[in-house]
Amino acid sequence: MQENRIHRRALRIAALTIGVVLLITTAIVSTSGGVRQGQTTSQRLTPVQLEIEKQRLRLGSAVAEDRREALTRLGSMRHPAASRVALSALNDPSPMVRATAAMSGLFLPVDESVVSLLPLLDDKDEFVRQQVAYALGQTGSRAAVSALVERLADKKDSVRAAAAVALGQIGDDMAVTPLAVILNPRSGLTPGKKNQKSKKERNPFVLRAAAHSLGEIGNRAAVPALLVVLQDEKAEDDVRREAAFALGEVGDTSAIPALRDALTARDPYLSQAAQEAIRRISTLQNGGKI
Repeated sequence: MQENRIHRRALRIAALTIGVVLLITTAIVSTSGGVRQGQTTSQRLTPVQLEIEKQRLRLGSAVAEDRREALTRLGSMRHPAASRVALSALNDPSPMVRATAAMSGLFLPVDESVVSLLPLLDDKDEFVRQQVAYALGQTGSRAAVSALVERLADKKDSVRAAAAVALGQIGDDMAVTPLAVILNPRSGLTPGKKNQKSKKERNPFVLRAAAHSLGEIGNRAAVPALLVVLQDEKAEDDVRREAAFALGEVGDTSAIPALRDALTARDPYLSQAAQEAIRRISTLQNGGKI
């Protein structure tokens, strides 16, 4: 009787041991299969895809600086798939991350980039609006012109300047009058509104950006506003220089008398800019031949 009890107990222990071994074996096989499956999936990805996936995972970090660095890396890849991942961070709670995402998402089809970026021109953060304006300028898309023109009235100097720069990069004639108004508020007035008061831009960087962009666009309608700045002895010297350069780029001979007057300006660099502008206009009038 005692021997039977001992025998049954031994059988139960053996059964339990076998069960445990089976469970461990199953777990090992399952894990090995998962590792092999993961290795197979990884082997199917190209090095570029692996890097993009690595940075995509970093965008889930709780540390804003980690997310910003991931976006910088994605932008440096200059790859559409990397830019598409970067644009997913445009709604990040950190302004720095949103701004970095805007600049890192420029290697998609232009229309896709512009549609994603335009809403952020209304971002509550000044730096984000500024960087988005610069990014839109780099797209060269005319679809961004109207929204950028609106940012010329932004409360922050840096945003107005960025919008002016971007409009010059895009080069659409639609921006000529708004940019000219920055240099000369009366430029946008119709004959019946000559007495209307407009706020005068006072930030030198914004003024320089507007003048430079008018030169990039090259429309002759900008000449009157540029001449007003060139001939204004109270204006900043570097703003007057930029107006002279811009007049040279526009290439209208009507600017030559004012440019000649500037040859004797107290600022030697303005004199040099005027001389180069006259030479540039003469070259353009001769079909590009000196």
